[in-house]
Amino acid sequence: MLKQKIIVVILAAGKGTRMQSNYPKVLHYLGGKTILDHVIHTARSIKPKKIILVWNNKKKIMVSNCNNIPIEWVIQKNPKGTGHAILLAIKNIINNEDILVLSGDVPLISIESIKKLKHAKKISQISLLTMKVNNPYGYGRVLRKKGKVSGIVEEKDANEKQKNIKEIYSGTFIAQSQDLKRWLKKINNKNKNKEFYATDIIALAYFENCSIKTIQPLNQDEILGVNNKLQLSVLENILQKKQINTLLNNGVILKDSSHFILRGTLKHGKNVEIDTSVIIENHVILGDDVKIGPGCIIKNSSINSKTHIQAYTIIENCKIGKNCIIGPFSHIKSNTILDKHVQIGNFVEIKNSIIQKKSKVKHLSYIGDAELGSKVNFGAGSITCNYDGVNKFKTIIGNNVFIGANTQLIAPIKIIKNTTIAAGTTVKKDVNVKCLVYDKKEQIYKKNWKKSQKFHKK
Repeated sequence: MLKQKIIVVILAAGKGTRMQSNYPKVLHYLGGKTILDHVIHTARSIKPKKIILVWNNKKKIMVSNCNNIPIEWVIQKNPKGTGHAILLAIKNIINNEDILVLSGDVPLISIESIKKLKHAKKISQISLLTMKVNNPYGYGRVLRKKGKVSGIVEEKDANEKQKNIKEIYSGTFIAQSQDLKRWLKKINNKNKNKEFYATDIIALAYFENCSIKTIQPLNQDEILGVNNKLQLSVLENILQKKQINTLLNNGVILKDSSHFILRGTLKHGKNVEIDTSVIIENHVILGDDVKIGPGCIIKNSSINSKTHIQAYTIIENCKIGKNCIIGPFSHIKSNTILDKHVQIGNFVEIKNSIIQKKSKVKHLSYIGDAELGSKVNFGAGSITCNYDGVNKFKTIIGNNVFIGANTQLIAPIKIIKNTTIAAGTTVKKDVNVKCLVYDKKEQIYKKNWKKSQKFHKK
């Protein structure tokens, strides 16, 4: 981490008209979180004194939460350029504070490059993140005189000779607060966009004979910005490839890495195997020996060791125990907890329910707002009727209950352990004694019923 704490200014007030969207540019998603969230996460990772976010609207947005570093909001009502934005951000900052300026639409910048930039600032008055590229189109060009940086000219204002310069400016730099204030108050908006460019401070620093140091990022991906949907797609591909390489190097088996998507974070154990066309979103934890079949979507869930998620299953906001078999074509929805050795079969939907160990829901069933004990067998086509059109009610099923096919359980209802519900029964009231319950209309009880037993060959 950086030893000397600095203040980070993130410029995010641009409207992003080239995105052709109703949403601000920096609120478009990249790898499962907004472009801006990526920048904020990097800023927080270096543990600055504070983060100042220059925004264009009084309505503040939700941003990522971590490590209690405050974000100070500065509103730039009128888009007068990056120079004006920085001046607004630092007007109340005392002298002798190092200011790191980041662009809210450049999401892949690394902590390592920021560390290099900070180190360079120790021996200069301003340090810039620049890079030589084959195609500099769209970027500000770095001007030099006798090898020293003498200014930066924006693409629109550059002449033909300047446009051939290969060294570009990334939009990221560090300077001291008192220097920034002095320079920014001197710049003007005599350019084609009629804006106050932050880049104009470089020429002022040069004429003051200030030391200007340039640092190159680890790779060009770090300085790529997002101005339109095409560029967003390019960065998405870069990010996905980077994440996939990390997973492969850490031992995850990806059967078809070109058709795997990670939109968030994935923590995993050993021998994890993921088949083709799987999407992982938000925060997902996979234990040892977990297998994910083709076409699955896993969102914000944890799956414990030796569980097999079969093809085309959707799991969201759930906890799944060890040695379970889920799917194919299952949908396990929010606030569901499955204990170990649970089996959920094809075309089963479960929501807001707890299912204890060794229970089975194998075919074409719906369970909502329910608690199932251990060793429950929930028959094909059976459902909990948990909603009356206004309110939702709970179903509680004891251990070792057998629910026959095509059964309706009208909540709120409780069924005592070791009960058998015959196929096609509509259960409308609690079952408080161990028995066989049958008949669709009357709910008839047959006491002292003994369920069929499996006989194991010796």
